[in-house]
Amino acid sequence: MNPTTAYKNSEISIYSNKIKTKVAKFVKSRTTFKKKAKKIRTKVTFHRPKTLKKDGNPKYPRISAPPRNKLDHYQILKYPLTTESAMKKIEDNNTMVFIVDIRTDKKKIKDAVKKMYDIQIKKVNTLIRPDGTKKAYVRLTPDYDALDVANKIGII
Repeated sequence: MNPTTAYKNSEISIYSNKIKTKVAKFVKSRTTFKKKAKKIRTKVTFHRPKTLKKDGNPKYPRISAPPRNKLDHYQILKYPLTTESAMKKIEDNNTMVFIVDIRTDKKKIKDAVKKMYDIQIKKVNTLIRPDGTKKAYVRLTPDYDALDVANKIGII
């Protein structure tokens, strides 16, 4: 074996070893199997993570017509009470008494009275009578007089 060729072969083998190590490092850094850091659990129970929720875009409406509002302000207030005790409330407490729809709440009653009679309401108390109807005591603010409003409505 010629000494010059032996020297060249060893030089090539050293050079190829360096390339091999560089390639190995490169491949190792690009591999998809990396050790993932474990997430620390802070709670005992597992909850499914929140995922993307898209808005619905239906091809046709699921109901044929949109539901209409069954309770407008004319249906909320059925009629004012004109009993002696209701008249006493009007005179003494600046409070008007109405029979209202059973499904309404105090806020809807307040809005309906405000819309129909153009008056400001301080508060509304309700009760359900033994006959199944709902009675609403509507207290007016001090700048409105319940007697004047009752006259305007036609109770008195």
